[in-house]
Amino acid sequence: MKASLRRSRLAVVALATMGALLIGAGARAEDKLLNEIVEFDGAMLFFGSHVPGMVIGAVRNGETAVFGFGEASDGSGKAPDGRTVMRIGSITKAFTGQVLAGLLDRGSVKLTDPLQERLGWPVKVPERDGKPIRLIELATHTSGLPREVERAPGPPDDPFRTLTREAYIKGLQTDPLLFAPGTGGLYSNFAFDLLAAALEHAGGKPYDALLKDIVLDRAGMTDTIFSLRAGDGARLFQGHGFEGKAMPDVKATPVMAGASSLYSTPDDILRWLAWHLDRFSPQDTELRLLDHAAYVPRDGLKPVSGFDESGHMDAMGLGWIVMAPKGDRPLILQKAGGLQGIFSYAAFAPTRGVGVFVAINQFNVPAALGMAAAANDLIAQLAPR
Repeated sequence: MKASLRRSRLAVVALATMGALLIGAGARAEDKLLNEIVEFDGAMLFFGSHVPGMVIGAVRNGETAVFGFGEASDGSGKAPDGRTVMRIGSITKAFTGQVLAGLLDRGSVKLTDPLQERLGWPVKVPERDGKPIRLIELATHTSGLPREVERAPGPPDDPFRTLTREAYIKGLQTDPLLFAPGTGGLYSNFAFDLLAAALEHAGGKPYDALLKDIVLDRAGMTDTIFSLRAGDGARLFQGHGFEGKAMPDVKATPVMAGASSLYSTPDDILRWLAWHLDRFSPQDTELRLLDHAAYVPRDGLKPVSGFDESGHMDAMGLGWIVMAPKGDRPLILQKAGGLQGIFSYAAFAPTRGVGVFVAINQFNVPAALGMAAAANDLIAQLAPR
């Protein structure tokens, strides 16, 4: 009886705390059901994650709802919100894939173009078993390149300093291929940074200009950037390491543009997802079709490594992880990211009009796995099969 009473009191305290955290912490849609589900699922996820701060948002039929929990930065007393600026890490790869789709749409490149012909660097790109690395292998993590290029470690206060074009050229010269291109799947930051460099050369303009033209301007994104601007620091989501200590916001180097270096906000990511979900729009139809396609099925790849942390990969798109429908869950395209103490996750159901973005500000692997699972489940709730 005493144990039951104690549990009841704890439940009352938890619900009261939840109510206090939710007041004023969200941007609500007119869709009350969307608010209800996102707010409640977000609260449950935050209470179970044990991280300093979390923000979650969803878009359904063009309406968005965003809710923040905890603190955006230590001691601020302010929850993150839709305008909070954050590193999105490897979600950057899905943007790079869309730039590739845009250049495909224009006829500027082909998926089967060899990297050697598009890179424009003074280096011989390695081959294996007569198979060259092509743009399609870079975009689908099937190039045979390792996850990272070998380089000297950077200093603790500037860990990316040694991640340079020269390091990548040297890495290519060592013949780093782990399998013949196109025969296996191995998640690779190395590959996506090379892809961005190749697209820049093929597109004939700086990569950031290509990104703005093909992705950002089309979706109305004004807070997705490679470097912080004046005033952005005050909106920054403060990352924390595995031990819980705050991490500095370290500048990326130019060569990191394809794999991991973008900043964005929940509002901007939801605008981007809404653009992807506008599949019957007469504008950018070809671009969406190219960007949403599944190009490489899991079946037949050997090995397959580094894809399943946020949900089982059934096929690879252009940077997107493609998850086949399962149970109540519809087909999902998703991408996770992690950099400088921030874990983030973006996912959408292209045929169901629903997308979700969630981020936490601590390197906490169980929490990151939980947030991806919660986001996938949230899509299943909002758009069940």
